[in-house]
Amino acid sequence: MDRIIEGRDIGHVRSTSMVRKRSVVVQDHKTSISLEDEFWQGLKEIASARQTGLAELVNAIDAERRQTNLSSAIRLFVLDHYRAGAGKTVDRVSAV
Repeated sequence: MDRIIEGRDIGHVRSTSMVRKRSVVVQDHKTSISLEDEFWQGLKEIASARQTGLAELVNAIDAERRQTNLSSAIRLFVLDHYRAGAGKTVDRVSAV
């Protein structure tokens, strides 16, 4: 299932982001996660850099998340990863 989410005007640029729903197995249960393509790509890059599988990384994020849905926890994890790489201070504890 694909949905187009219209972004805000940023200067003269209009952004759109494709949200895709994917099925993954988390703690031995099949579940679906809806994320924008950019977050899926970031998650894949992180898993590859850590030489781990995508499912393993999602399970680790799930195990560390606090009172938020899994899609949001993944977004925050990816954001924190790239912010830390850019030398930004990250207030949240990263999952892995």
